[in-house]
Amino acid sequence: MLEIVVEHNERYTLCRPVGELDAYTVGQFRDALSELAAAERLLIDLSSVPFMDSSGLGALIGGIRRTRESDGEVAVACSRPTLTRLLHTTGFDRIVSVEETLEAAEAALLDPVD
Repeated sequence: MLEIVVEHNERYTLCRPVGELDAYTVGQFRDALSELAAAERLLIDLSSVPFMDSSGLGALIGGIRRTRESDGEVAVACSRPTLTRLLHTTGFDRIVSVEETLEAAEAALLDPVD
């Protein structure tokens, strides 16, 4: 079971999946990211994702690509060591800012270093 919480404020759009991101739930996550692709600033909070497989990682990368194609900025918050390790091991953190806290990801999103 996956729940996706989306919140909008004046500074950015927050997408927070809650639950496992795997082959069974990835379609829902992919659809949510597609709907948010036009966001000027998108913060994806993975802190409530206990598990993500390669399909979840692929959907995440695709969602980031679509947002960037629309000239949007993206940052990821992830406080789960296993997911953070996956994002670092795969080189994901070289294409987008990955921060341990929501506050740090928000700062990276609002003040990106080019």
